[in-house]
Amino acid sequence: MTATSSDLMVDNLKLRVQRQGTDGPVVLFLHGAGGLAGFPPFLQQIAKGRRLIAPDHPGFGQSQDADLIRDVPDMAMFYLDLIEQLDLTDVHVVGHSLGGWIAAEMAVRNSSRLKSLSLISPAGVRLKGHPMGDIFIWSPEEEVRNLFCDQSIAERQLAQELSSEQIDVMLRNRYTFTKLAWEPRGFNPALQKWLHRVKVPTQVIWGKQDKVLPPALAAHWGRLIPHARVTTIESCGHLPLIEKPEETAQLVNAHLNEVA
Repeated sequence: MTATSSDLMVDNLKLRVQRQGTDGPVVLFLHGAGGLAGFPPFLQQIAKGRRLIAPDHPGFGQSQDADLIRDVPDMAMFYLDLIEQLDLTDVHVVGHSLGGWIAAEMAVRNSSRLKSLSLISPAGVRLKGHPMGDIFIWSPEEEVRNLFCDQSIAERQLAQELSSEQIDVMLRNRYTFTKLAWEPRGFNPALQKWLHRVKVPTQVIWGKQDKVLPPALAAHWGRLIPHARVTTIESCGHLPLIEKPEETAQLVNAHLNEVA
């Protein structure tokens, strides 16, 4: 299945959007702080028989900067506007890390056009006694190594020579993520008390060796969201979509098929 990219105007902002498929249930994929790079195998698997929409967040990748989007709740409202503008209904939202945080913020505000949530290692919530890894103070090599349980994947990533364009995108992504998540660092103190408002079927997926967001958060999310299903993946760090793409896609596909 071939992915196509095009620009879409939402709230007077140019958004770069990848699409796969033209028929079937709609899946909105929201990426994490690193952008969409590295996810095609996972995205291809969850796009089969569905209509996949995978945007670069405002200020990330090839999308336009957005001065009016100051934090993650603003980003959530932006994506609710996107769904409404496209007149989408029964949308399955799949979000990783920052994207999972955005998805949760969307659902507590307005889930009328949503069908389900799949939150993969979501940021946005803290748990006392289980500190998050601070990617803002890690060196570039530390960050890559701490993202993966399988260090052979980290070695391959570190050995890659990036083009100037890839470096520009990486720095742009980091700048925007810093703007969104610097203070409070990687979470919204108000989100936790509102997660009971999530009314759509939700699954939470976590790598058991996640060094960015502690795996203890998986059960915490499960307690906060009514009837959420929680699954942990063995021998996996913060990027299940890259480290365990088939297993992660199987979990997401099973959830989407169950609630379809």
